[in-house]
Amino acid sequence: MLTCRLCGSERLADVADLGATPPCERFLTAAQRDEPEQTYPLHLRVCTECWLSQLPPLITPEETFTEYAYFSSYSSSWVEHAERFVSGAVQRLGLGGDSFVVEVASNDGYLLQHVVRQGIGCLGIEPSGNVGRAARERGVPTLTAFLDEATAERVRKAHGPADLVVANNVYAHIPDVLGFTRGLRGLVADDGWVSIEVQHLLTLIELTQYDTIYHEHFQYYTVASAQRALATGGLAVVDVELLPTHGGSIRLWARPVAVAGEPSTRMLDVLAREKAAGLHEQSGYAEFGRRIATVRRELLGFLVQAAEEGRTVVGYGAPGKGNTLLNHCGIRPDLLAYTVDRNPYKHGRYTPGTRIPILAPERIAEDRPDYVLVLPWNLRAELTEQLAYVAEWGGRLVFPIPRLEVVDPARTEVSR
Repeated sequence: MLTCRLCGSERLADVADLGATPPCERFLTAAQRDEPEQTYPLHLRVCTECWLSQLPPLITPEETFTEYAYFSSYSSSWVEHAERFVSGAVQRLGLGGDSFVVEVASNDGYLLQHVVRQGIGCLGIEPSGNVGRAARERGVPTLTAFLDEATAERVRKAHGPADLVVANNVYAHIPDVLGFTRGLRGLVADDGWVSIEVQHLLTLIELTQYDTIYHEHFQYYTVASAQRALATGGLAVVDVELLPTHGGSIRLWARPVAVAGEPSTRMLDVLAREKAAGLHEQSGYAEFGRRIATVRRELLGFLVQAAEEGRTVVGYGAPGKGNTLLNHCGIRPDLLAYTVDRNPYKHGRYTPGTRIPILAPERIAEDRPDYVLVLPWNLRAELTEQLAYVAEWGGRLVFPIPRLEVVDPARTEVSR
């Protein structure tokens, strides 16, 4: 019997069943194409007691994050987002040379490099050895470890408590949400701050962003469910910002309960929006599956028609979300010849499950395809600019979510 990992309830209701897929970051080498792949159910449910949306923990973080294919710094817009955050946090919290900042899941130093440049002491905690090495090469002190209570205690003894603990796009990635939350509390000073960025379930549901459901994401948060989760570690959410990143995220500002004070007006406003959307009850999840089916039919219909017309379609990007979309829609190289990615780690590999080749971005200009399917649609503005050259031969960009759009990159107008 499945139980809620936050409150232990057995009252879990269906939200979306996407079948079974391989883990989204297990890119295949050429040799592995002739080997079997393990697949796991991708079935999102919501707890009707605490309203935490979640996947069953079928894979462990160690299986995914010990060696990782995602390097944050390959997205220039994400690095710029991190720089703005650091500047804002320094001003908001009055951080200076005597301060100490810890980032959990610090990846390749994309964020803490800006802390280093400000002359502020910092430490990254990153479980993936390969991306952690990239951070150290960038001059960012980085500990290779998963965060738990023992790691938090070790860091606190070695460096003292942190004035600010940052956890961007990791709070959804841990199945032991209770232990991880206690780890956050163990890192932060009694009068310190915790900043968490995570995709907002409200926009995921409203904009049918179902491709962000994959096995690395064990849970999906509203502000209300995040409040309940953080409270288990003695942290209280006091403010929230709505962000455009990843299609719609929330930045939660939390503090130890003893110093938290009253929540901000904008936090109360977001809670009211979630309630109005029905996400604090079962009704808000009812239509999600139907909208998912519409996205699938529209994308497959477009790709089949393009193939029948003899038009070439290639992909841009090989993100985790793209692999959920490709597998759920059953897209293979007959409909998507290849995809490209800026990360050289992925070049020469193949997407999990669908076995689509991943090439260097220069291949698009060489082949001049009719259409480029943009898989990291959340970076639309950045990638439309990067891919403006596709218009030179009359090519078009295709965005699959929230509804299929075919765009002229020279004019950024919908042509279908």
